[in-house]
Parts: sequence; C-alpha cells; structure tokens
Amino acid sequence: MSGGNVTAKFKLLTAFAAFLALAACSLPRGAALQSEVLSESQAESPTFQVVPVTRENIPGILAWSAHSGYGHYHWPATSNGSTSSMIRTGDRIDVTIWDSQDNSLITNPGQRFTKIENLEVDGNGSIYLPYVNKVGVRGLTTSGARAKIQSRLEPIVPSAQVQLSLQQGRDHSIDVVGGVNKPGAYPMPSRNYKILNVISDAGGIPSAMRNPQVRLLRGSKTYEISADRLFEDGSKNALMHPRDTVIVEPDERAFTTLGASGTENLIYFPKDEVMALEAMSLMGGIADLRADPKGVLVLREYAAEHLSHSGPGPDMQQVVFTFDLTSADGLFAAKKFPIHPDDTVLATESPVNAVQTVFSLVGSVFGLTASAANLAR
Repeated sequence: MSGGNVTAKFKLLTAFAAFLALAACSLPRGAALQSEVLSESQAESPTFQVVPVTRENIPGILAWSAHSGYGHYHWPATSNGSTSSMIRTGDRIDVTIWDSQDNSLITNPGQRFTKIENLEVDGNGSIYLPYVNKVGVRGLTTSGARAKIQSRLEPIVPSAQVQLSLQQGRDHSIDVVGGVNKPGAYPMPSRNYKILNVISDAGGIPSAMRNPQVRLLRGSKTYEISADRLFEDGSKNALMHPRDTVIVEPDERAFTTLGASGTENLIYFPKDEVMALEAMSLMGGIADLRADPKGVLVLREYAAEHLSHSGPGPDMQQVVFTFDLTSADGLFAAKKFPIHPDDTVLATESPVNAVQTVFSLVGSVFGLTASAANLAR
C-alpha cells in the first residue's frame, strides 16, 4: 500500500470521526441530557432555580410544600349530636289526640281519638291546630313538641293525650349526588347523623374508584378528604348538618413522566401522597441502558405568593429539583420528597450513551473503510 493511500484513508477516517463527534449531541435519543436541561441556570439571569435534593435540605423543601398549601385537607372534626330528631321548617307532622270523654270537643261520637295529618311546619316554625291556633314547634324534638301541644290543649280538653309522628322535609336531609352506589336525598334520622352513616346508607363507595375523594358542601364552604383517611381516622367522622351535600369523586391529581423511563405518561395519584422514589416506580423505573441515575429531575411551578419573600419558599416560581440516585443520600432524600400535582418527572439521558453511539458509528465507518481498501487492492 502506498504512502499516499494511507494518508488519504487516515484523512477520510479523521474527517468522519470529527463529523460524528460534532453531531453526537444531535444523535437520535429518547431524552435530553441533564446538562442541556440545566444549561440556562448558568446564565447571568436564569429564569428558574435549581435545587439538588439531599437529606440535609429536605426539611426546608417540606416547609415550602406546607407553605403552598399542598396536602392540607380542610375537614371538620367529629362531634356528637342528639340521638333525637329536631323539627325544622318544611317537616310534616301527624298529631293524634286521644280523649276518653263521651262529649269531647275534639272527637266524634263513638270515637276515642282524632287524627290530624300532614301538618306542615311553616316559615315561622309553627303548625295550626283547632282550638289552640298556632303552636311553635321548630327546634323541638318530637317529644318536646308533643309535650308542648298537650300543654296547650289541657285548658280545653284536660283529659287529652297527644301522640306525634314526624316526616322530615327536604330541609332535614343530606344530598349524596355522586360517587356512591345509591345516590339520593337521605333524611337525617337524628341530630347524631355522621358522614360515615351517610356513605353507608348510600350504598358505599365503588371499590374500583381510584383513590376516592369525599367532598362536603356546607353553605358557602367546601371541605375535602380522601376516603382512606376518613375511614382510618375516627376524629374525621364529621357530624352532618341539614342540607349538607356529599360528593365522592376519583382523585384527579396527576403528574407527568418523561424521558428515559419505563413509560411517558400522565400518572394519576393512587393515594394521598406520592414520594419521588414511588413516582419513579409508578413510571416503570428509569431505563437501565439509557437513563442517567444522577440526572432525575422534578420540574415544578409555584404560585407567585409562595416565593420566599412571604415565608418559607423558593426564590423563583419555576424550580428544577435534581436527584442523584447513585448515593444513599439521594435515595433517602427521594424517599421523603413529595410529588405535587402537575409536577413533571424527567429521567434524563446518560451522556455515556452518546459517546458509545459515536464510537459504534466510528467503528462501523472504520470497518467500511477497511473493506473498501481491501476491495481496491
């Protein structure tokens, strides 16, 4: 082989290698490199903050989460009410008056009682009865209303005995509008009617529902708690109020997974809290041959009012949290780092892959060059 041919081949090979090295960053791959994603953070005026997550700074990051309101459930604590019903406007009452006198004012000849049915409690909280006019019964129990009616009758019919039955109206019921097996309006059997009683009477929550969330609408306020937390903590078994509305819905909170992972998808929260290490499991782990275990990122955006000038919080609204899963410190930190709804979990590509691809291509080119040289001989 002449010296000129060797020189030409060497130049050709060098040119190919240089071209491939320059093109390495644009080779086909499934995710960005960590250095590419974070490159702007080195600029004079970066638009986002980079926070490496370690066991040392986890407490401070958790304070940011508490300050932003994430994971805080507003829910009334349990309390006890009377086991008897209280009469309200719109309820209907049946009054039976017994009298053993032969010439009673309130019974017909040959009868021992008279029954007055379907008396509606009016807007003033009263019902109308013959001979005694209006009797205020709103706010009374059935036994209290019976005693009051009988005391009003005594001057007229001293021997009268009163019986009373109550049919509760719409204003004394709980509306369960969805997320249960039997939605509908449920009358309160007593003032000690609680949220677990309501859910049970409504047929329970379907077992297939994803992390069901129980929402309680009371006047202008809305309370929310997960069914799991409600069932586990007896102090959350809230006392119901008339005209409360209960809604049960699947948990719609989700985070996005991207990059060199088992799946790139929108993943719904399967429980109240999902930690970063759990999130990586839910996304199918990071790809063994592609991902950079030192470059798992969580991208998050905070509201302006949660920045550090108003208390514990980040310096910028957009924050990139970085995790090094090659160390025990990074793994323990990821185990305690809570994922927020709308976070993006990104498994970046390993820079070694690009180098290996370049070497593979260079080797291929070298093999093709050698083959061409052999053919030329």
